[in-house]
Amino acid sequence: MKARPLAAINSRLAGFAARLPRDKTDTLLLLTAALLVLAPHALHLPLWVSTLCAVTLMWRVVITVRGQRLPPSLVLLPLAAASMAGVWLTYHTVLGRDAGVAMLVLLVAFKMLEMRARRDLFVVVFLCFFLLLTTFFYAQGIGTALMMGASVAVLLAAQLSFQFTGALPPLGRRLWLGARTVLFALPLAALLFFVFPRMQGPLWGMPGDAMSGRTGMSNSMAPGSMASLAQSDETAFRVRFIDPPPSHALLYWRGLVLGDFDGRVWTQVAHQRGSAGGAGALMRGRAIRHQVTLEPSGQRWLFALDLPAAPPQVAGHASSVSAEQEMSAAYPIDTRVRYDAVSHPGYSLQADAELAGAARWLALPFGANPRALAAGDALRGHADPFDRVRAVLRGFREDTFVYTMEPPLLGRHTVDEFLFKTKAGFCEHYASAFVFLMRAAGVPARVVTGYQGGEVNPVDGFLTVRQSDAHAWAEVWVAGRGWLRVDPTAAVAPERVRRPLARAPSRMNRFGIGALDDLMNFDADSIPLLTQLRYEWSALNNGWNQWVLNYTPERQRGVLDSFAAGLVNVKTLAALALLLVLLVAAHKRRNRPRLDPIDALYSALCLQLGRLGLARAADEGPNDYRARIDSARLEPRQKDAAARFLRLYSAYKYGAQPSDPGLAATLKTLLTKFR
Repeated sequence: MKARPLAAINSRLAGFAARLPRDKTDTLLLLTAALLVLAPHALHLPLWVSTLCAVTLMWRVVITVRGQRLPPSLVLLPLAAASMAGVWLTYHTVLGRDAGVAMLVLLVAFKMLEMRARRDLFVVVFLCFFLLLTTFFYAQGIGTALMMGASVAVLLAAQLSFQFTGALPPLGRRLWLGARTVLFALPLAALLFFVFPRMQGPLWGMPGDAMSGRTGMSNSMAPGSMASLAQSDETAFRVRFIDPPPSHALLYWRGLVLGDFDGRVWTQVAHQRGSAGGAGALMRGRAIRHQVTLEPSGQRWLFALDLPAAPPQVAGHASSVSAEQEMSAAYPIDTRVRYDAVSHPGYSLQADAELAGAARWLALPFGANPRALAAGDALRGHADPFDRVRAVLRGFREDTFVYTMEPPLLGRHTVDEFLFKTKAGFCEHYASAFVFLMRAAGVPARVVTGYQGGEVNPVDGFLTVRQSDAHAWAEVWVAGRGWLRVDPTAAVAPERVRRPLARAPSRMNRFGIGALDDLMNFDADSIPLLTQLRYEWSALNNGWNQWVLNYTPERQRGVLDSFAAGLVNVKTLAALALLLVLLVAAHKRRNRPRLDPIDALYSALCLQLGRLGLARAADEGPNDYRARIDSARLEPRQKDAAARFLRLYSAYKYGAQPSDPGLAATLKTLLTKFR
């Protein structure tokens, strides 16, 4: 019952489109193509820009359908000037990625109201082609690529619609012609992708764009910072293990070491980065080789399984490791990078009898958190440092502490309020309070931030670490044992380290929907089929990232070198194969029946007429074909040339008189006139 009203609506729309003149249908098709190009930008542009573009396109649709006149320049110029002023007020510049894209989007929308000549149509088409490229400034996943490919096909169909001079083919045939053009271009595009010299870094961009819209680990930690980061489902990095991976409880991805505390915020110890890395580190047990594909973050930090044996070799970046075993690149990571790392879950770090510079790991801010300071000082009654650690962890475990991703706000004395009032927090609250108590108890301690865990995709075997896996833990120093990892969160919520966190919701924009490439990135763990689809989509996206988006100049040189080396080995086989193909082609050409040149010209004319919607039926002779063409909508010169051609061809095939020796030349001239 519901299908009938829908079918009636479709029938009315089809009838309405059929009654419109050709110029109006062509314009509506161009507006549809422009809408496909502009729509993805609504996810990141200011709301007023998207609204203004939607109103402008709807205004153009009304003008087209009703046959009204386009607005004069006296109306468009003030509107365009006000829009440019709005861009300036929004971004405080007209340069850069976001401001430039906003201006280009508005330019395309306003140009729709100024299409008075044929040249304006092509200006709009070419502007849309350029605007397609800007979509990849914000998303480069496979979903974006497929949508942009479809937009190119519709744009080509709209462009071709203005080229037909005779009868207009159906819309489906024009769309297929545009899609076929894209498919024909794919082999050449793939060849250029693999062999054309690649540039290091993005082709377009302004220095200020590098840091915009990036989510990742910060070089400081305050109450609530990790909990806020854990709300993001954005991928931080992916890992492919070459050796068997450790258990989930040992998946600690080391990032930054924080040692300075002002009573609220933990920051890195000053002047410690860049020190000789690896000092006092003794690796024990088996090595675990793994390959990390790090997403762009705008930060310099590199991540690897705790503890990395050496800084990784990152293409285009000089990397180093500090005395605190922090890995970093020389420049911010603004593009996706891939590097190999070797780590040892078993290690000893600065396992000396005395700790050099221990004062920096015992320092506490004056006058901050007096109750916690007194509680830590009371722990000195335990002579063994391990007993002090166990006492604090036992308090976390046995008291009414709660692990939550929505911790309450804390005031000036953050540690006191957390330990003795709210007793609810995320990993950074427990790590901060634990390190504070340890320092107050005379045990050197520090905070380590990074990621813990990850989700293994059973389809491709990659482990995905998301921003929701961000974690903070502690390290304490014991004489003769060195720095030891202690995770206070495990005392309150052991499931946090034994298995992954519940997947955070995808990032939403103001319209309540995720990015183009996150449409399959939803929480469907309760439905096995949808979970499998999510894994398949994630593996497909990862393959796209690994082999397309991460096709760096270094990888290109490797591919070309491998191809050149293999070419030497297969040169003889290729020559033999080519010779065999030429022999087979020559044999087929020699035995192919010769086609009558007159019939060949007739087939060429039928092909031209078929492209104009006048395809010849299989049982239709030249005389009947000519009669049907006489009543068709063709230009007079085309109709006259086709009629004379078919009359001469009919006489040649069925007439009693011998054919004219110059018939082929005459038919060829008529075919040229028809074209």
